[in-house]
Amino acid sequence: MKLATDQLPNNTKLLKELVIESFNEIAVLKEQVQSLRALIFGRKSEKSKSENSVEQLLMDFGEDADTTTVVENAAKTPETIQITAHSRVKKGRKPLAEHLPREERVIDIPDADKVCECGCIKAVIGCEKSEQLEYIPAKHKVIVNVRPKYACRKCEGTESNCATVMIAPMPEQIIPKSFATASLLAYILASKFVDALPFYRLSTIFARSGVELSRGTMCNWAIRVASLLKPLIELFEAELLGSTYINADETPFQVLKEVGRKAEQKSYMWVFRTGCSERPTILFSYASSRSGKIPETILSSYKGYIQTDGYAGYNYIAEKTDQKHLACWAHARRKFHAAIVAAGQNATPGVAHKAFDIIKELYKIEKSAKDQNKTPEEIHALRQEKAVPIIKDFKTRLQRWKSAVLPKSLTGQAIQYTLNLWEKLTVYLEDGRLQMDNNLAENAIRPFAVGKKNWMFSDTPQGATASAIIYSILETAKANGLEPFWYMYALLEKLPEMKNKEDFIPWMPQNIDKHLVEALKSKHIKP
Repeated sequence: MKLATDQLPNNTKLLKELVIESFNEIAVLKEQVQSLRALIFGRKSEKSKSENSVEQLLMDFGEDADTTTVVENAAKTPETIQITAHSRVKKGRKPLAEHLPREERVIDIPDADKVCECGCIKAVIGCEKSEQLEYIPAKHKVIVNVRPKYACRKCEGTESNCATVMIAPMPEQIIPKSFATASLLAYILASKFVDALPFYRLSTIFARSGVELSRGTMCNWAIRVASLLKPLIELFEAELLGSTYINADETPFQVLKEVGRKAEQKSYMWVFRTGCSERPTILFSYASSRSGKIPETILSSYKGYIQTDGYAGYNYIAEKTDQKHLACWAHARRKFHAAIVAAGQNATPGVAHKAFDIIKELYKIEKSAKDQNKTPEEIHALRQEKAVPIIKDFKTRLQRWKSAVLPKSLTGQAIQYTLNLWEKLTVYLEDGRLQMDNNLAENAIRPFAVGKKNWMFSDTPQGATASAIIYSILETAKANGLEPFWYMYALLEKLPEMKNKEDFIPWMPQNIDKHLVEALKSKHIKP
């Protein structure tokens, strides 16, 4: 709003400044209200509108362009579009998977209709086939272990140094004196930590099949299995610390019974992922705080790049000589997108739109490199050629825009956020293996964030630590192209035979022969 300060009574400099400050404050408050409305009712996607829309046309022109002229020219100028030949994928229902067992059901006409009016028997000239998918409810069976006992009835063992009564030893169990099998434990763990089903819902699902299994029992089993799988986590840590590029993130959750802490206080789950690795490792770690000491301790011996969001807890990296900090362009883009949303759909494109489009151009360069399967060396060369000039110009614009917008506005905050992290945002230009954003870590931690909306909290720190172990294993399995249930089933079947850390190495998700997992699956799912 333009303020006619020359019409104010007692036209003093102080009064002008106070009124201008009031108007600025009102503008910021209106923007905050619009932002909150958009957060509750608006679209969540950060994608811009169609390239053909008037707003998009306005965004694509220089910052000094006359927007009215642009709209008029867009409406008046005839456009010739050349359409190249292309092929279309035929729409329709996808066929059911080939590996599913099939049962033929012949639907025939009555025998009387098979006789023609001329008296001849009608011949079969063909048939029509259609497929339907049937669901067979899950089955449970009880394995009864029968161990015959042997004894000598003649001497009753008096003439032998062996035991009087002999019986085969019970095979080693994952959890001694329990009725849990590898398949049952794998199903329970996959259901909670992959499908986000809380134990109380699982208990209800089992009850529908006539199986009584309390959530307390399942919780104790999960903690026990996690303790047995700790050697695998030690191997994960070695893989993580041996890499040259790590993505990190953290998310809050609640642990009820922590010593010296109230139940409503926040705890945190941290995640670390090897970046752009052919054998990715994902490591979750539970901590009672968000202190920067947590990642500093975990990564104390690490040498390489660490990519995070803008959280200040990672600022310790600046003091390390053998670690280098990357920031995330997706977070910078998100700040400008929030300003665009708060401005409303009918707002004239401004600074936030221009900044958003510039970042979008940088992402187009990355997409082009990915689509062409370029090597890290080629990606580095492409960035030097195309991204570096855009980034240099962007910084100049940001510094100019900073003095032209309200510092407390969402656009002003986005500009300041980007400039504060500028050195870290441009580190990705150094190496073609590095990513523009921290999406690898955010995608890794998303299953936990989705899960906590269902199970809501952990009861004890032991349960939270067990969750970190199981999430690490199952998410690493998924990242390496393994189906999590069948991998966990194969791992738990082998678990009683594993006596030391070296025994786990061939069974790591990064190392396991996938044919072993497929063989186990084929054994239970026969076509």
